[in-house]
Amino acid sequence: MFDRLEQVAARYAEVTQLLSEPSIINNQDRYRELSKEHSELTPIVQSYERFKKMRGDVAGLREIVDSSDDVEMRDLAQSEMKEAEAKLLAMEEELKALLIPKDPNDDKDCIMEIRGGTGGEEAALFAADLYRMYTRFAERSGWKAELLDWNDTGLGGFKEVVFAIRGKHAFGTLKFESGVHRVQRVPETEAQGRVHTSAATVAVLPEVEDVEVDINPADLQFDTYRAGGKGGQNVNKVETAVRITHKTSGIVVACQQERSQLKNRELAMKMLRSKLYEKKLNEQTAEISAQRRSMVKSGDRSDKIRTYNFPQNRMTDHRIGLTLYNLSEIIDGKLDDVIEQLTIADRAERLQAAE
Repeated sequence: MFDRLEQVAARYAEVTQLLSEPSIINNQDRYRELSKEHSELTPIVQSYERFKKMRGDVAGLREIVDSSDDVEMRDLAQSEMKEAEAKLLAMEEELKALLIPKDPNDDKDCIMEIRGGTGGEEAALFAADLYRMYTRFAERSGWKAELLDWNDTGLGGFKEVVFAIRGKHAFGTLKFESGVHRVQRVPETEAQGRVHTSAATVAVLPEVEDVEVDINPADLQFDTYRAGGKGGQNVNKVETAVRITHKTSGIVVACQQERSQLKNRELAMKMLRSKLYEKKLNEQTAEISAQRRSMVKSGDRSDKIRTYNFPQNRMTDHRIGLTLYNLSEIIDGKLDDVIEQLTIADRAERLQAAE
């Protein structure tokens, strides 16, 4: 670990020097890139400097304990050394955590897709509940949620709904929500009062910039159609909704949120870039994922990650064995405790893998 910390310190000094050079200052892209690296390295270097100072203090106290003839001074140094050693151990753990590689997508906005799965109309209603849960969480977090595309059932449910969430660390916060969400409750249409089990799938994709995904315009097919409102009514008499087919991969995206065809086209392209980026990442990590499936990080849409049991007011996240009995609050968007526990579990797993 300490060899790695010395490398980080050396790189930090190098980047600091580069940021003062006129050739770098005049190259805005390069300056921005180095500034970001500098800000990421700063907390590691500062913590390492504090660690080295504390390590020196411990060494000095140990020398007093080992060599002093003054019993009172030796006892005082012994007491201070125990306290300093405990701090040193905590600082070492902090450094280990800081050295864990960060997901470069964590700070990005995200696009979420929710699809009703098994369960018919009840699954569609559950998909709508999940949509409201995430948009309420976004509102509580001070983020912006933007509905992009939907296919509703006319009874308040969604066969499919696609929306963007934009805000600080949006993808890093919500990325563990990908997977199959299962609900157990009595549907409104159930006359006998029996509990039914339904499911919906959630996908969370980082929203990426043009430069991160190379798209050949010749691979794109654009179609337009009239946007529809909830309940099936037409909200536009002209074809403002846009559907894009990426012929090479077969990926299809659509957007009908805006009244402007140009705006819908721009949003649909963002969705396409995110899906192509996800596909690229999945291909790169396919071999690793086949060998070692992380309980938190896989994000596989086929994984049943969570159960919402309404009769018991219970939510269980199966990946980390977390059970909470405040489902009514969670479904209203109070996801903070769930996300915190998932983040802690992921950090612990990555720390163990890095050792």
